[in-house]
Amino acid sequence: MTDSAKNAALNGVAPLPHLGVIQVDGEDAAKFIHGQLTQDFSLLGMDAARLAAFCSPKGRMQASFIGLKRSAGVILLVCSRDILPATLKRITMFVMRAKARLRDASTEYTLYGLAGNAIQNIAGCAQSTWAKTDLGDISVVNLYPADGIARQLWIAPTGTPPPNGAPMDPALWAWSEVRSGVATLSAPVVEEFVPQMLNYESVGGVNFKKGCYPGQEVVARSQFRGTLKRRAFLVHCEAPLVAGDAVYVPSDSEQPVATVVQAAPAPGGGFDAIISGQIAAVNEGPLHAGAIDGGRLLLQALPYALLEDI
Repeated sequence: MTDSAKNAALNGVAPLPHLGVIQVDGEDAAKFIHGQLTQDFSLLGMDAARLAAFCSPKGRMQASFIGLKRSAGVILLVCSRDILPATLKRITMFVMRAKARLRDASTEYTLYGLAGNAIQNIAGCAQSTWAKTDLGDISVVNLYPADGIARQLWIAPTGTPPPNGAPMDPALWAWSEVRSGVATLSAPVVEEFVPQMLNYESVGGVNFKKGCYPGQEVVARSQFRGTLKRRAFLVHCEAPLVAGDAVYVPSDSEQPVATVVQAAPAPGGGFDAIISGQIAAVNEGPLHAGAIDGGRLLLQALPYALLEDI
């Protein structure tokens, strides 16, 4: 399938049952979440969303979220369903005296991905990534595009009529998530990466000016002391790929140089994936999935500039 054909197919509305929602209620909701995640929620308004990570004390990502305000005292955190129960349990441990209550609200909301000609109008912010608007009970968030095609996250109370647009295969949406270059953490790769290993500082997922949060010192040190040796890359492979797959170079059959973070079948055949790997080894290559003689990974261009290059 040609690039133009792939882009033409990336239009419509896809249900997102693989995503869940943690709801945070209370007058301290924003303050509490601000102290737990890598992004600033204390200054979060009603016209924006946040990409953010929840880290261990060692700075390793335990979850990634798209966070947004539904009202002054209600914040929603959208994440992969397979890690939601454990993540909710971990974050709740830190509530203590904060006036905030957390719960799994996945059944209370319906989520869709919108792409191309199904995009909803966001007042004056059509091209602004992480811009958010409320259309009654519906919240719409602009996401990073995939191969130049605009994409949005649509979230509304369960029972709300679905967004207008032609149905889109969820597998095609999963491919668009990979092609956006913005990884969503899932169970196979929990606690594998500091945020910069997924390029989160370059896509709005880390605020280095905010106060402390679990793992903050490690994240800051990785950024400002030049200790970061791993990055996220886009790759294509003719063989199947899944999150957690190890990536090797022929010169070392024992130690993988990268890990598959997120993968999806490509419309033109094979698989596209986001990997996180050693910068030097990935650039030197060649890269193979699963073993030194496994499927060959071909590097693709990232769709955004890294912060160090901006």
